Amino acid sequence: MSNGSSITQFLLLSFTETRELQLWHFWFFLGIFLTALLGSGLIITSTACDQHLHTPMYFFLLNLSLLDLGSISTTVPKSMANSLWDTRAISYAGCAAQVFLFAFFIVAEFSLLTIMSYDRYVAICKPLHYGTLLGSRACVHMAAAAWGTGFLTALLHTANTFSLPLCRGNAVEQFFCEIPQILKLSCSDSYLREVGLLVVGFCLALGCFVFIVGSYVQIFKAVLRIPSEQGCHKAFSTCLPHLAVVSLFVSTGTFAYLKPPSISSPSLDLANAVLYSVVTPAVNPLIYSLRNQELRDAVRKLTTECVSAAIHCLLSSVKGSQCRS
Repeated sequence: MSNGSSITQFLLLSFTETRELQLWHFWFFLGIFLTALLGSGLIITSTACDQHLHTPMYFFLLNLSLLDLGSISTTVPKSMANSLWDTRAISYAGCAAQVFLFAFFIVAEFSLLTIMSYDRYVAICKPLHYGTLLGSRACVHMAAAAWGTGFLTALLHTANTFSLPLCRGNAVEQFFCEIPQILKLSCSDSYLREVGLLVVGFCLALGCFVFIVGSYVQIFKAVLRIPSEQGCHKAFSTCLPHLAVVSLFVSTGTFAYLKPPSISSPSLDLANAVLYSVVTPAVNPLIYSLRNQELRDAVRKLTTECVSAAIHCLLSSVKGSQCRS
């Protein structure tokens, strides 16, 4: 029997024991991580630099990109390193950090998606009050509330989870540390405290989901009343990316944590974990950029300016070397 104080490291679930497949896993995750880094980075930079995108919708999108980048950076690099070095180990402190950061980014992201649904509701259903209800100060306060909710929730869950005695080994049945997997290692009835916190968190998440659904019911009613086909298309184009991200986020998370035990299997759990913790934050920037002309134009402008600046610097260095010679 051992407890949390005697455990110095945890063993994460490996994707495969074959060395060649471990390297394939490394390169696969590296490709996804670089894609997420590029996509979120372009959205963050374009939104920050382009004055035309200094609106509430793009301010929240910038925050969403930061959360996606933080979420995928919490799980993927460690898994890549383990595959590259053929190990499963993660330190006790590293595991606690993963639990905290993953919970922080996930809760903050769902809170922000709820706020973004309110932004779209006000923009379409109450356009005359948009500037009043969603001024710069109000947007900052709402974004800060989302980040603060994630921080406090993650702090509470992490502190409670790692205060439990652990006596069922140190093998985590997932490729990263998360609360349900750590609870499986507990041998104390006090884990019911954490289960209670998870139930409360689920009820709050359900409330957010109901709010999002209610907002979109009102949005679709308002959009269908727009007489202009062009205006209707524009309204849908600003809502569909957010709705797609919400649907992907909720469906993968719900299946991961609420699926019946009868259909649970290690391979299915692993595949679904990759879907909601790796693929989702990587494709979110793509979903937004595909349906948003303003964002595509800003990204194209930023890319063109960067390429032009690089070419100018290259030509300047070549001319300088010619002059010295």
